[in-house]
Amino acid sequence: MGGRSGERASIEGAIKVRDRVSATEGTTEGGLQGSVDRARHREQRAAAQRRYGWRMLYRAGAMILKPVAQVLYRPAITGVDNIPPEGGVILASNHLSFIDSFAIPLVAPRKVSFLAKAEYFTGAGPLGLLRRGFFAGVGAIPVDRDSSRAAQESLDLALGVLREGGAFGIYPEGTRSRDGRLYRGRTGVGWLALTAGVPVVPVGLRGTDRIQPVGSSWPRLAKVSVAFGPPIHPETYAGMPAGRARRELTDDVMDAIAILSGQDRAAEYNAAPSSGTD
Repeated sequence: MGGRSGERASIEGAIKVRDRVSATEGTTEGGLQGSVDRARHREQRAAAQRRYGWRMLYRAGAMILKPVAQVLYRPAITGVDNIPPEGGVILASNHLSFIDSFAIPLVAPRKVSFLAKAEYFTGAGPLGLLRRGFFAGVGAIPVDRDSSRAAQESLDLALGVLREGGAFGIYPEGTRSRDGRLYRGRTGVGWLALTAGVPVVPVGLRGTDRIQPVGSSWPRLAKVSVAFGPPIHPETYAGMPAGRARRELTDDVMDAIAILSGQDRAAEYNAAPSSGTD
């Protein structure tokens, strides 16, 4: 009897030890998970605060910049009804000048986001605040172009804008035209449209190269026109092999841009400058 009683006591003791260990492990795991959840929550809250800050800067900047641009340049604007009032959309434009990324958002009837170097959003003091406000005011999104993942980060940012129902601006040529010709489009615009399932509105710019010619540091007064063409829908290319769909959609976008801009065509891709800012 004594042996059996001792055995039972040993078993019960072992069970109690196991339960204490399990409880301790559960507490430790719960604590770790709680720490992870709190860190994630802080990150999400900080990201939400940044987005709110950019939205406020955009609204304040747009209220100032849009009327000023209209008074100074009096741009000729056509086809704004071709831009969907809501939902994801790509605005694909020819690229003549650094000023293009400001011209389009300032005349479009809705916010249009372009990528901009992260350095434009840094800096302390009144000048840094003014610069951040200016770029946020035209819908620019900061991206680290020196990062090893710059290309992927750019695509991720663009997809994020489109999937949230925003408008994203892109230059299929990849960089500014130095000779005024319209170069062959790179298929990133086709990939974005097909991946996000959003239409592409072609845009033809004229005269922005006279506002800020290549190599010029300050803008000048010049006549500008911005033409928005009918949207090109990705559904048209459904059923095609992926590579062919990207190429054909891109080529159709470039054909439409050529009509809107009146530029001569170049059959080759536009080579990026060795030390340019595009």
